Amino acid sequence: MPTYENPVTDAAEAYEALRGLAHATRSWDEPAETYRVIGEVVAGIRCLGQVLDQLAGVHLRHQDQVSTDDGDRAAGAVAALSAADGFHQAAVLLDQAHDHPNAAFVQSGKIVWYPQPATTERWISVLFLQGDEADRPLHILGELGHVDAVDYLAQWDYGDETTDAAMENGYVYDEPGEGTNDQVAISGEYALVVNPHIGYVSLLRRHTTTPIEPDEAEASAPVQDGPELLVSYSSPNAPKPAVAPRQAPSRESWFEPAAITTLKQSGRLSL
Repeated sequence: MPTYENPVTDAAEAYEALRGLAHATRSWDEPAETYRVIGEVVAGIRCLGQVLDQLAGVHLRHQDQVSTDDGDRAAGAVAALSAADGFHQAAVLLDQAHDHPNAAFVQSGKIVWYPQPATTERWISVLFLQGDEADRPLHILGELGHVDAVDYLAQWDYGDETTDAAMENGYVYDEPGEGTNDQVAISGEYALVVNPHIGYVSLLRRHTTTPIEPDEAEASAPVQDGPELLVSYSSPNAPKPAVAPRQAPSRESWFEPAAITTLKQSGRLSL
C-alpha cells in the first residue's frame, strides 16, 4: 500500500506494481477490462510526469549542498543542474506522450465488447506408425528435428477426410501424449507424439469446434457448385501424396521436404 509520505517506499511499490501490470496484461480473459486499465495507465503517466518535475525541483533547490565523490562542490552543482534538466525534459516528453494513450482511451470507450463464443479444443489422430513403419520419421526427427518430422507426416493429413475418419473411429483425445513415456513436440496446429520405449510415432492435429445454434447451422450450410475441395493442413510447399496413409512413399517421391531429399542423397537417411 502507498504511504503517501515515504518516496523511497512508494517508488519501490510503484515499480513492483508496474512490473505486475506488465505481466498481467500479457493475456486478457475479459477484453472489456482494458478500458479501465487504460484509464489507470493514463492517470499514472500524469503522475509520473509530476514526479519527474518534483525530482528536478529537488536537484535545483539543493545545488549548494552537493559535491562529487571527490569533494568537488562546483562539479557537484553542475551535475545537479544537468540532472534537473534531464528530469524536466523527460516530464515534457511525458506530457506529450500522454496525449496519445488519452486519445486511445477515448476511442476505446466507444467499443462494445461481445463475449467470445464457447469453443471446444481436442486433438484428432492423423497418423500412427509403429515398428519398421516408424523408422523413417524417427530418423528425420533425430537428424532434422520435430518440425521436419511433422512436415513429413503431415503429408498424410487430408483435412476434413482425416477429421471425419478420426471422429468416426474415436481417435479423438483431450490432450496429445496421454500414454506413459510419451514425448510431445508441438509444431503449429500439429502435435508429434513419440514413445521410444514402445517404438511408435503419432501425429495429431488440433481440432476446435464452436457450438452453432440450429438456425445458424441451417443458414450457414455450404452451397457446393462444383467438386469438393480438400483442405490441406501441411506446411507450405508440401503437396499431398497419392498413396494410402500407411503406405511408404516411393524413393523418387517429389513431395518430400528439401532437407529430407538432401539427407537421402548424402546417404545419411536410409529408406
